[in-house]
Amino acid sequence: MSELLFQILDTPQAPLILQRAQAILHDEQRKRQTFYEWLDEDKKAEFINGEIVVHSPALDRHNAAMLLLARLLSIYVDDRQLGMVRAEKALIELTRNSYEPDVCFFGPSKAAHITDEQLYYPAPDFIAEVLSKGTEKNDRETKFADYAAHGVAEYWIIDPLRRTIEQYGIDADTEEYALDGTFGIKDTITSHAIVDFAIPVRAIFDAAANMLALRTLLVK
Repeated sequence: MSELLFQILDTPQAPLILQRAQAILHDEQRKRQTFYEWLDEDKKAEFINGEIVVHSPALDRHNAAMLLLARLLSIYVDDRQLGMVRAEKALIELTRNSYEPDVCFFGPSKAAHITDEQLYYPAPDFIAEVLSKGTEKNDRETKFADYAAHGVAEYWIIDPLRRTIEQYGIDADTEEYALDGTFGIKDTITSHAIVDFAIPVRAIFDAAANMLALRTLLVK
């Protein structure tokens, strides 16, 4: 990000470029306010780079993976009193964009400031997105960069077709996501952002494995 800024400042057109950018962003904020006024609990939509993105119904494999992870994570976090977990309809408000991640986790310090009347949430400490044909580009590009820029410490990209999880953490030097590993159906994945949360990957794609993993988490 800093390199790009210096490239702009190194050109004679820098004031004009920045002026134009400010005008575009001002117009985006107006559109974003319209988005908030239009949005209700029956709509699943996000505001991304000035555009309203309305999501179609997802395939069952997408919904199943999201729910199985949310169940494991939510019960584990509640049992350990580690913070709070939200799924799908929590609208995350970042500097420019508004997202509804599939699953997200807020650690104790952030969770303590979230009220029952919360409508827009701050950047979480952990986010998982389940890939689908219509969302993959944003999950891998726009959200990938935006989540890292706003300090989301850990990001999982879940592929329900290949039954894999890509785990990303923020690189201290670049302040961007770096791949920690890609985990398959026979592997166990351990979270960096959620204390001692380790699950078999299979538990996100198989209901019986999910119940076994849940029992294991609760007796640790």
